[in-house]
Amino acid sequence: MSAPTVAAAPSRATRTPSTAAEAARTVYGRVVDPEAALPSGRLLTEIRTELEGSLDPEAGLDELRRRAADWSAAERLQYQELREGLPQETRDVLVRRTALACAPLSLMSGAWLQWLSSPGNGDDPAVLAVLALYASDLGVGAPRASRGDAYLPVLRQLDISENAVPARRLTADQRIDDGHFRLPALLLAMSRRPDDFLPEILGADLCLRSVGLLPALTLVRAQKPTATRWDVVDPATARGEGRTGTDLAGSAVEAVIARDGEEARTRITTGFRWALATLREWSARLHTELTEACDPVFEMAELMRLRAREGSVYHHDYALEGRQLSDWLKECQTDPRPMLAALSRSRLVRPGAPEQSMLVTGLVGEKGRMFRVFSPEDLGVVRRWIGSLSGPAEGTPEAGAPLAPARPLALSAWRPEDGGKPPADVREAYHLLLNRTDTPAVRAYAREYVHSWLGRSRHGIDDSSMALPEQWTPRGLRPWLVDMHDQHSEAFEQGAEQELPSRDELIDSTVQLAPLTLIDGAWIKGFTDYEHASSEIGHSLFDTYWDELGNGQADLNHPLIYREVLLEMGFDLPPTASRAFAAYDGFRDGSFELPVYWLSIGRFPQTFMPEVLGLNLAMELSGVGGTYRRARLALKKYGFSTRFVDIHNTVDNVATGHSAWAADAIDTYLSSITASQGAGALDAAWQRVRTGYRSLNPPSGFRARQAARRAARNATKGR
Repeated sequence: MSAPTVAAAPSRATRTPSTAAEAARTVYGRVVDPEAALPSGRLLTEIRTELEGSLDPEAGLDELRRRAADWSAAERLQYQELREGLPQETRDVLVRRTALACAPLSLMSGAWLQWLSSPGNGDDPAVLAVLALYASDLGVGAPRASRGDAYLPVLRQLDISENAVPARRLTADQRIDDGHFRLPALLLAMSRRPDDFLPEILGADLCLRSVGLLPALTLVRAQKPTATRWDVVDPATARGEGRTGTDLAGSAVEAVIARDGEEARTRITTGFRWALATLREWSARLHTELTEACDPVFEMAELMRLRAREGSVYHHDYALEGRQLSDWLKECQTDPRPMLAALSRSRLVRPGAPEQSMLVTGLVGEKGRMFRVFSPEDLGVVRRWIGSLSGPAEGTPEAGAPLAPARPLALSAWRPEDGGKPPADVREAYHLLLNRTDTPAVRAYAREYVHSWLGRSRHGIDDSSMALPEQWTPRGLRPWLVDMHDQHSEAFEQGAEQELPSRDELIDSTVQLAPLTLIDGAWIKGFTDYEHASSEIGHSLFDTYWDELGNGQADLNHPLIYREVLLEMGFDLPPTASRAFAAYDGFRDGSFELPVYWLSIGRFPQTFMPEVLGLNLAMELSGVGGTYRRARLALKKYGFSTRFVDIHNTVDNVATGHSAWAADAIDTYLSSITASQGAGALDAAWQRVRTGYRSLNPPSGFRARQAARRAARNATKGR
């Protein structure tokens, strides 16, 4: 009889999703935004409560790592056993469901490390160890080379990638249960508050690498062994000839413990324990879901629930067993079982014979009333359900055994409890903006500061001796770049006989540049964000940032090299992130104006992308071929190390260095604008790039400052 088959529909397909469970999807959608700002207050307390609620508080890191590896191996066997003996059609169903369920985590693999470095800690050896781990996950130096990018081909081969890019779109995919967003949502939320959760993030990251490839993906890899490089998807593995992800994570953990002591170890252990408990809970629920999905009734019931709300608006004139179909569909939103039973008894369905059933033939044909209502994937679900029926159902089925709902993600409304106060002056702004976290007031200050600075930079730009051409052409900026390099070199040669600065002048300028130079790369810190850092436009900007901080090596770290020069000159300045540094009376107030602009615009990589690209080009090209060579002569004359200017004159070169990368990033950006929006949008974008280029050295006259004030006022009104 078919009634038991229909009655087996699990309640996951029939229950109404709870508001609490949906919070995970909502949080995920917010925190993948590159300009997301997680508020402080009660929300952080709730995250800490979540982290500290896991079991086994006495287990240490070594024991937890062993447990994670053992659990992962055993769980893989469970998934392997699940697919044994199943027909290929059912295996296909399980593979698609598994790939989608793993997508929220796998597409953002390693993204929780994205904000752990900042201009205030870029010379910290522990942070450099974390950055080395993150750079490995990104496949630094190449576009679309991240571990998340390696997962995308899997979805594409399965024809289920339509909502995969950008990551925020994934939250719109109703085929993915809310519970599958829970773990990555919390990890990514914590990444937006690195000052509060760095140890816990590293603990959770170490757990994920100890587990390796998600056990459920055993099903997908078995069926699609060549869909992608599975070794890249696996976070435990090495990239190329480098160290394994697990080794790099272990080094980062040990570096933070060495810096912060046993309290850090305790918090790292808390993060590991939470991640392992959450993974186990999620994997068990997914296994149950897949087990249920082996029955075609499960997918059919789920499909009817998802489509019922839209369908209930129509079909008032069609009766099914004496009731309007629209009424059946309204009931479907909470319980599809009665309607499925009625459909199995109707003339629309021939049990066991989908090819003879009007529901998937005439009704969905070009002249049918349901043409294009169901996608090809949906029709496959309907056909499998009809094919599984042995006959029409008898009576109304009883409720099936419920599938345990995902544990709710109980976070408060997304609003700060305290807006805070804006910085009192440029020195306080510098100090506050060095970190990733901020208050709404500080963020508003930064946005207004950028608008003001750019308004000043736009003033008189068409009448100025702007180096960038008035129009961009598809030929790109490389020819222009070489011309500029020649001009720098020629200017240097012509001024070779000019008198060098005095020793006191050289020392003074070196000290006054410290607030700027010790935050090298601050203008592109927004491009550490995961989706930017591996994109066609942004990968070279992240690579530049990675170079500025020494590729994870303290002896190559540009801020540390600059401090060595300052020490030679007799200046042992306080740590950059300290209040004492911003308050140092050896600095003039004006020495903080440009650094605050860097720190401010770096917070908004989306909003000000064209301007950042232009500024980046101006920065990387500014000293190559001329200024650095002259600075070298001055430093050498007075017996100071020339290493800082030497390394910049090489890594910023116009052939294969930062200047070339900066030009290529602009060309890629403008080419994409042309392709997607046309010439009108291109002209506007190019003018914004030119403004960004000029913003490194904007005009300072009265009218320029008036323009700055107008731009700031307009920005404030527009909020």
